[in-house]
Amino acid sequence: MGLHWTDWPDEILGTLRRGVAIPASPLVLDAKRQFDARRQRALMRYYVDAGAGGIAVGVHTTQFKIRDVGLYEPVLTQGANTIEDWTDRPMVRIAGLVGQTKQALREAATARDLGYHAGLLSLSVWRGSSEDDIIAHCRTVAKEIPLMGFYLQPSVGGVVLTPSFWQYFAEIENVVAIKIAPFNRYRTLDVIRGVIRARAEGRIALYTGNDDHIVGDLVIPFTFMRDGEPVEVRIVGGMLGHWSVWVRSAVELLDRCRSAAQTNVVPADLLALDSQVTDCNSALFDVANNFGGCIAGCHEVLRRQGLLEGIWCLDPTESLGPGQAREIDRIYAAYPHLNDDDFVAENRARWLDA
Repeated sequence: MGLHWTDWPDEILGTLRRGVAIPASPLVLDAKRQFDARRQRALMRYYVDAGAGGIAVGVHTTQFKIRDVGLYEPVLTQGANTIEDWTDRPMVRIAGLVGQTKQALREAATARDLGYHAGLLSLSVWRGSSEDDIIAHCRTVAKEIPLMGFYLQPSVGGVVLTPSFWQYFAEIENVVAIKIAPFNRYRTLDVIRGVIRARAEGRIALYTGNDDHIVGDLVIPFTFMRDGEPVEVRIVGGMLGHWSVWVRSAVELLDRCRSAAQTNVVPADLLALDSQVTDCNSALFDVANNFGGCIAGCHEVLRRQGLLEGIWCLDPTESLGPGQAREIDRIYAAYPHLNDDDFVAENRARWLDA
């Protein structure tokens, strides 16, 4: 039997709609590129204690290849169990869903049975398909689990989609949120226009995945006309690969952005953080090498903090890009106020305790 968002506990729905920081969790491997359950658990404990309002597992940052090596269910299980054991605080659990309809349905059922609340639906394999076919796919998967839409940037496999697509997607009643991550301002607006056209702004929570424009997304009101009247919506939270690191600082940043949005007063020093955070992201995501080291860069920060032993990915060829380590050195020196190294150092031993 499928899960509907009206089946959720009230506190989960309220948490998602209020807007929270949701780290996109990396996959933790040991030197043999085998799953390191102890350090994966420590990573999840870090996210909880840092104040994250949810966890996303099985997504791009977790490496889509986990499906190929039989790690999808173990990693999701580890995430769910760690949250259950470590906190009583309501946390939204998001599971990545990929593939053609049969595979996505299978993953949705697995996620639902493991206690995940929603599925982040990747559409990468649908590149070249008609939008009608993609919408039919989305409607089918939404019968199994509530959906968070995912506009992934084309440079890492995303599909370019029209405002009409996002309108039809938002009209699916079991869609609860959309992660907007095209790394493109025009396409970001396409999503918001579609949601407003669908009259779904009250049901669908908008989350930024635009790691290159985090602060701007969180403080800017988006207003479009509908029936001759202006409709304003806000991006309320973030689900970001960038927020897989320095999470304590990310939570504090989101709190500042939320306060500014509520008062419609955005201090200059908060606006100044937009370029600083984006500069950090350029190093973490290896923009100089067309995002080739975007996962390894996040691993490197976690390695420096002692949470990971190394930066190993499932693909042995996937690592830091040329010059990326120096870029990470640079942002550490330039923006010490954006890391949470002290918080991690104070708690790391407790998180790693089996």
